[in-house]
Amino acid sequence: MPTGNGLADRQDGYTLASDTNRLPAGKTATYRFAITSSSGKPVTVFALDQTKRLHFYAIRSDLTGFQHVHPTMASDGTWTASLAALQPGSWRLFTQFMPDTGPGKGQDFVLSRTVTVPGSAPTTALPAPASSTTSDGYTLTLSGDLKAGTASPLTVTVHKDGKPVTDLQPYLDTYAHLTAFHQGDEAFAHLHPQTKVNGSHGGPTLDFMTALPASGNWRLFLQFQTAGTLHTAAVTLHVS
Repeated sequence: MPTGNGLADRQDGYTLASDTNRLPAGKTATYRFAITSSSGKPVTVFALDQTKRLHFYAIRSDLTGFQHVHPTMASDGTWTASLAALQPGSWRLFTQFMPDTGPGKGQDFVLSRTVTVPGSAPTTALPAPASSTTSDGYTLTLSGDLKAGTASPLTVTVHKDGKPVTDLQPYLDTYAHLTAFHQGDEAFAHLHPQTKVNGSHGGPTLDFMTALPASGNWRLFLQFQTAGTLHTAAVTLHVS
């Protein structure tokens, strides 16, 4: 898992560089950026991480509007991320990557920048912590006593119509992709399930080892796939 909370735009000589600080509201948007090294030149060689060279996330300051996309890179190292319509407000854009050359080779980095989407939109209150959530007819139940700064197990069980789900399909070389954001500062955490992939036979139980760096409320977004359809479930967990 990456080190740090992802709230800086530079770390250990690597920088998330972009000239864009505003994106339009209510329509699809394009965000262009580069990952530069200490020389100031764009990095163009990245290792695969969960089948992708770079993962890109967008989250509004109230932890709504979550998007997880996979940008394309031009030969000069310019990345282009296509985003669905954004609500007005302040958004933080995260990049997660692993250089495959240079001093950071093999190290997992998360860098971020903020952009403003102009206009007026209400702030959504963070839902209260809960032990279960639903998405597209699926019920996800979470169990685990999470401690800040400590490796803590988290178990997610998936049901539909009261029956255990056993047909989860691999998504990004895993049965579930879990991303977490901290209330207040939008700190980032990306958690991989420990459950081994065995064809289209995932579920109903998924095991994670969490290492959330701060106490408080975290908004978790869990993505999983069935019958070729990607589902995204959101839930708030409290970390002591």
